[in-house]
Amino acid sequence: MSDAAATSPALEARSLVKTFGGLTATDNLSLEVAPGEIHAVIGPNGAGKTTLVNILSGLMKPDGGAMLFRGRDITRLSAPARVKAGLARSFQITSIFRDFTVLENVMLPVQAKQGHSYRFWGRTDRDARLTGPAQDLLERVGLGERANVRAGDLAYGEQRQLEIAIALATEPSFLLLDEPMAGMGPEESQGMIAFLKALKGDYTMLLVEHDMDAVFALADRITVLVYGRVIATGAPDAIRNDPDVRAAYLGDDAGDGEAGADTGGEAA
Repeated sequence: MSDAAATSPALEARSLVKTFGGLTATDNLSLEVAPGEIHAVIGPNGAGKTTLVNILSGLMKPDGGAMLFRGRDITRLSAPARVKAGLARSFQITSIFRDFTVLENVMLPVQAKQGHSYRFWGRTDRDARLTGPAQDLLERVGLGERANVRAGDLAYGEQRQLEIAIALATEPSFLLLDEPMAGMGPEESQGMIAFLKALKGDYTMLLVEHDMDAVFALADRITVLVYGRVIATGAPDAIRNDPDVRAAYLGDDAGDGEAGADTGGEAA
């Protein structure tokens, strides 16, 4: 990798705009994610966090602005094309095949990455080209011993781990994580924090999260959104002590890591 490639943003949003009728969900939004960092995006309900992830992942088209991924303009690329380029996304609500086994859930994207369709009439469970990489990914996310369990029977935290394993099966360089701690209890959240820390260095990540303990434990930098606009970007300590952020989101007691945190998803 050249010095220029190493120092240029892994992902860059330039003046993104997205409107829904009279509502501006993304308002001239710009941000940069550096290679190898965990960059968190926070904000109150309705701030536009999920809309931003939908735009970056290709599920929504912006009304204005541009996106660059590793220096390449991806503004017009489809969601599958972005995955192929190395940009993978997890969802706020788990998106797994509940009636498939844990192993089969990961085998699907492994097979898609290899470029051929899923042979439902064949014994794919005996194909080492699929089972080997899938099992390796399950070991990596801590689900190795759960490979033959029906995915719908996993605990909620395990389902979130499985979803990330599915994303990793596409062999990405960049992970878009939309509230990976959503719905988790304290113990499950701590497990996910430890898991994401273990991934750091291997993947660049943009983390949308309402759990402030997780954000301050994981993020190298944080961008704060309010009404679709960036009001601050900086290191965790700078964000924690920024008066505009405290007033708009974290609250006067931001030091406890919880004040002002939203507790769910958002319409925009």
